[in-house]
Amino acid sequence: MRRTSTALLIVLALFGVGAGFGFNHLLTISGRATFTPSPFLPVLLLLIALAVFLLAWPVRRSTRGGARVDPFRALRAATLARASSLLGAILAGFGGGLLVFLLTRPVPAPVGSVVAMIALVVSAMLLVGVALIAEQFCTLPKDSDDRKPDDPTE
Repeated sequence: MRRTSTALLIVLALFGVGAGFGFNHLLTISGRATFTPSPFLPVLLLLIALAVFLLAWPVRRSTRGGARVDPFRALRAATLARASSLLGAILAGFGGGLLVFLLTRPVPAPVGSVVAMIALVVSAMLLVGVALIAEQFCTLPKDSDDRKPDDPTE
């Protein structure tokens, strides 16, 4: 399994920015109030980041200590870390799009809405960072008997 690429995260964040900006624009032209994320969403993202880190930490301890690593546990933790980084990139972009829409309006936005969107972007970016670190924790070292089938040195 390859690690999550930075380019993929950037593309997802850009799509999220477009989606957030477009969503608020559609709400505004239809005469409705702009969307403000729940204050619980940043807290939930931080809890997910903590869970991802706590699931990946035993795998890191096993690989550093030379103990046997359960490959299924490492794969589950790496998969969760990858999914969390993708989710974090999308939500950071979405929150950024919502924030850009509010800040480009001629009418000043309520402070509570701006703070909620900044908290969403920061917590989503923190989730991406923790998930990428956790994904690196789950990278298992090469076995001494692992070699390429066409390796002439063996």
